[in-house]
Amino acid sequence: MQYTELGKTGIRVSKLGLGGAPIGGDFDFTMTDEIAVRTIHAAIDHGITFLDTAPLYGSGESERRFGLALRGKRDKVVLATKAVMRGEPYTYDNTIKSVEDSLRRLQTDYVDLIQLHELETCGVEAGMNETLPAFLKLKEQGKVRAIGVNAGKTEMLQPFIESGLIDTVQTFAKYTLIDYAAKDVLFPMTRKHGVAVIHGSPLWMGILADRPAKFLLKSPAMLEEAERRKELLAFLRQGSGEPGGFIEPAMRFCLGCPDIAVTLSGASSPEEVAQNVKYCDGVGLGADVEERVLALFPGRALNE
Repeated sequence: MQYTELGKTGIRVSKLGLGGAPIGGDFDFTMTDEIAVRTIHAAIDHGITFLDTAPLYGSGESERRFGLALRGKRDKVVLATKAVMRGEPYTYDNTIKSVEDSLRRLQTDYVDLIQLHELETCGVEAGMNETLPAFLKLKEQGKVRAIGVNAGKTEMLQPFIESGLIDTVQTFAKYTLIDYAAKDVLFPMTRKHGVAVIHGSPLWMGILADRPAKFLLKSPAMLEEAERRKELLAFLRQGSGEPGGFIEPAMRFCLGCPDIAVTLSGASSPEEVAQNVKYCDGVGLGADVEERVLALFPGRALNE
């Protein structure tokens, strides 16, 4: 397992993090408390210290299960969650309530990182004037150690990064084999201001595992472009064209990026955790291969 520091916070984290959506049953409706606890324990046993959840995942079930699993193990992990629950307003008071509810589900009196969830829903104005001040108050009270903002549209993150008030940003599918627009848009900003990047969906919502998320079926043109890009990356595919042949190079591509502090990958079983951990050994694609990949789609986001 490889480790790094979370930006300017001084908090040491594993470069591979466990994403909490599958723990809440969002992708696997057979998820149970017993499987969730075994999966989280397997992550810890393999050296994963960064655990990321949210009240949204399973409508609180993910946080509750993390709370169960971390009894007696809280000091072994860096625990991150988010606020607020989708559908609720991002007001100051509601942000405070959201975090307090999360702390109860997580069975802890603090989280290491609190993140504004879904900036697109919240909006920059409410985020700056309501949610961020609430986070700062919670930090003053010792209930959170660091503050982050999450967004799929990376351009929305700029005022938060430049404010000097946040420690992390989290986005998804913005530095992958088929779309690495963050390289020229997001990373220069975060590097300048010492803000850590947490990156989710290194397999671009399942596309690089040859199992695109069902909601992507509503975007046939984008899927067609993704397949075209995968054809240009055929030299990386492992297993003579077998499904999932891009998984290992895709994981190593993200994990080897010096501008990404933590790459998040969800898991629904201890076996999936063990497989993901194999890629976080410090071995990247190699400079020549990475240079070849980065020359294919410079500045061209997949979903533009």
